Amino acid sequence: MAKMALRAAFLVLGTIISVNSVEHTLTYIYTAFSKPVNLPGIHEFTAMGLLDNRMIDYYDSSVQKKVPKQDWMKDRLKQEYWDKGTQSRQSKQQWFKVNIDILMNRMRQSSANDTHVLQWMHGCVGEEDTNGNLQFKRGMDMYNYDGDDFLSFDDEHQVWVAAADAAVVTKRKWDDVTALKDYTKGYLEKECMEWMSTFLGYSQKQLRDADPPEVFVFATPAKEKANIVLTCFATGFYPKDIIMEIKRNGRVLVPEDGLVSSNVRPNDDETFQIRNHVEILRKDSADYTCRVIHKATDVDVEKAWDRSLPLEDGKGVIIGAAVAGVILIVVCVTLGIVLFKRNQAAKKMSPSSTPSTSSEHVGLILPPKSTVISATNSQTSLTSSTGSSTKPLINKSNGGKSEGDDRSTSSPSPQSVCCL
Repeated sequence: MAKMALRAAFLVLGTIISVNSVEHTLTYIYTAFSKPVNLPGIHEFTAMGLLDNRMIDYYDSSVQKKVPKQDWMKDRLKQEYWDKGTQSRQSKQQWFKVNIDILMNRMRQSSANDTHVLQWMHGCVGEEDTNGNLQFKRGMDMYNYDGDDFLSFDDEHQVWVAAADAAVVTKRKWDDVTALKDYTKGYLEKECMEWMSTFLGYSQKQLRDADPPEVFVFATPAKEKANIVLTCFATGFYPKDIIMEIKRNGRVLVPEDGLVSSNVRPNDDETFQIRNHVEILRKDSADYTCRVIHKATDVDVEKAWDRSLPLEDGKGVIIGAAVAGVILIVVCVTLGIVLFKRNQAAKKMSPSSTPSTSSEHVGLILPPKSTVISATNSQTSLTSSTGSSTKPLINKSNGGKSEGDDRSTSSPSPQSVCCL
């Protein structure tokens, strides 16, 4: 039996942000299997770029071409960008194949029956203030093997952190390459952020044209007949950053009051949804309202519950219950095969954290979503070819030196160091 079981997971997205700032992410995710997996839509090797958890480019071992997934990526980036990106990802595909074999031999694993998976995710998180300035908040560069954390980069202390015994060899090897550590830190904090800024600029029209969230407030039956579940639901918004509050007589309810949140989840149309609810007495006469703030679309709305109640026998449910049915549908956005442990999703990395916390993974999910954004792939150059082209790869003057997801070919990377 194969040790690794394919599992789909949601990318749990933050639901509460600072009123005065908006977070943006640029992430690249690579997934490689030790042998072909005979399942529809699953390829031996997959790579994708994510801007604010929306896929912006894609590559798989079947098509073997890096292609745009957003119109603005196609319109603003020259063909040379995509050609170079294709070459880079083809090289990475070979790098992953070689290194899966290395890890299997290191762990004395059989290649006859078992299927093994090696994944890599890297990128950066930036925070945009009220003046529109984008500042680096944290970076992430991590590897995962067979669904378990394997190796990650501690950006603050510039060391690689081994999460498994088998990763210690790699940690020691890569820690000895000072140029690699310096470049990794520089890429996460600067180059990745530059590409994020570039891509955000390209996508601004899409953001301006985005519909504001639709907001619903309704009640549904609770298990206890004397109670009801009051729900605030917002859907159809993008990007994901949003604030949702349920108030009782003007006071914002908190988890200690029994407030439960679904957290932000993806819809199947690349927008997002969130649902908060609280169980209250059916006879509660307080005034309840739902406030939703979506800064990206300048939405700040507060809706009052109209006190419509579901029938006590549960057979007839008001219109709001129909909306509740929609909420209960779990939206699986296939962003790629990401097997990072689900319990890591709630953990948060901070540049000021200790090595153990700053290297924690951001929960990834199965993508062709996950998430994450363009500079993230920079560490993937498999070869250390010299002399990267200085010819502009974008149609406007705004841009970086590489292809966004791939670090400059003249710079060191795990792939140029050769092996895990």
